[in-house]
Amino acid sequence: MQGMLKSESLKNKTIIITGGGTGLGKSMGKYFLELGANLVITSRKLDVLQNTAAEMIHEKGGNVLPLACDVRKYEEVEKVIKASEEKFGQIHGIVNNAAGNFISPTERLSHRAFDIVVDIVLKGTYYTTLAAGKNWISKKQPGTFLNIVTTYAWTGSGYVVPSACGKAGVLALTRSLAVEWAKYKIRSNAIAPGPFPTEGAWSRLLPGELARKFDPADRIPLKRVGEHQELANLAAYLMSDYSGYVNGEVITIDGGEWLRNGGEFSHLENVPTELWDMMEKMRGK
Repeated sequence: MQGMLKSESLKNKTIIITGGGTGLGKSMGKYFLELGANLVITSRKLDVLQNTAAEMIHEKGGNVLPLACDVRKYEEVEKVIKASEEKFGQIHGIVNNAAGNFISPTERLSHRAFDIVVDIVLKGTYYTTLAAGKNWISKKQPGTFLNIVTTYAWTGSGYVVPSACGKAGVLALTRSLAVEWAKYKIRSNAIAPGPFPTEGAWSRLLPGELARKFDPADRIPLKRVGEHQELANLAAYLMSDYSGYVNGEVITIDGGEWLRNGGEFSHLENVPTELWDMMEKMRGK
């Protein structure tokens, strides 16, 4: 799996990625760097960010600024924007990627567990979006937002209700601001990823045998999970000038998972061939 854009497609663009020190944020950041972007990565853990920045620069070269930030605190988001401009001059794009999640029956969750997830996913996204958007508008600068949502943002899902609530809000934010802020030359789009394995993430959500028992590849028509470069390719396109006419769009990249599992009869793929033969003979009568 290789990068799909020309080598300097993001040259001289400065992009901030929240949750940029690990997982999908890290993978997107590496590709942005490869395409010539200046990168700012944030999370609450500065040591992780510093290690990631050093790794990125060693592998790809370029400029990476690691900044500790709790996206639930507006003043910390503002400090990130100020430090990014002091370092690189201008910010061109924001990837709202920071997230949190629990897999649990909802009645087992405390109100604090709800707050933790919704505050990171929704409040963190609208804080970052509001701070960056106000900054761009005041300076008459164009900009691009890319929000990482999920397919259950519009269907809902049991057992991840705080995340579903938060991501649904981010989806509404994306589409609303795509209209309202277009006059300022600010675009807003989103990606809804299916399963993209990240180190440690699934084992935390589904420990032990559960991770093997509920293999997400079994639910996907393509019978595989996503590769990080596939997501990075899509993200880079949406952050680049090539997608200048794409605004308010939410692109699903999940191998057909949500369509299969949203279909009432899709589970019938488990019916064995001999049973289909039997039903066909019965219809013939």
